[in-house]
Amino acid sequence: MIYPDREAAGRALGGVLGYLRGADPLVLGLPRGGVPVAVAIREVIGGDLDVLLVRKLGVPWQPELAMGAIGEDGVRVLNVDVVQHTGVTPEQFADVEDLERVELERRRQVLRAEPPIPLKDRTVVIADDGMATGATVAVACEIARIHEPRHVVVAVPVSSAEALHRIRALADEVVCPLVPRSLGGVGAVYRDFHQLTDNEVVHLLHPTTPPQD
Repeated sequence: MIYPDREAAGRALGGVLGYLRGADPLVLGLPRGGVPVAVAIREVIGGDLDVLLVRKLGVPWQPELAMGAIGEDGVRVLNVDVVQHTGVTPEQFADVEDLERVELERRRQVLRAEPPIPLKDRTVVIADDGMATGATVAVACEIARIHEPRHVVVAVPVSSAEALHRIRALADEVVCPLVPRSLGGVGAVYRDFHQLTDNEVVHLLHPTTPPQD
């Protein structure tokens, strides 16, 4: 299965999540790549749309490999097996985390035009464009739980089997149509997997906002 782009993947997920239409869901996209997925899901199932800010902590010499992730509310999740296997030192880990917390705050200022929509007692759908290790989605689930939602659903177009197993322990429900035997990378299942800009994400979240230079 190949998705044309993130929007098409989101529409496919929305079709699977149609049973949530009556639950007034809150769909949360993980910036940047999860936002177009979340927007498309919300167009199908209705409800509200917001972002949940998280940052992957990549191995210094292999940034795409997540040794953990951080998010809003000071939450942090470790991929202990990755840290042990790669030999990342505590000092190296701290350096990466410091940099990513700066970027997390920058994105909060850019992407949040208003306070977050409350999660309490809501059916929450956490959407991303895929899971390799599941670290960022794991952080998102932990953040969501702090705010006492009624039900947490994770919706992703593609995932590794390992990440899926990890996230099933953290969410009430996981929807993922594609679990390859071997996932070389999330982008491999998309024809268009371009790196989204802040402006693209802001426009998706707030279509009436004038584009910035």
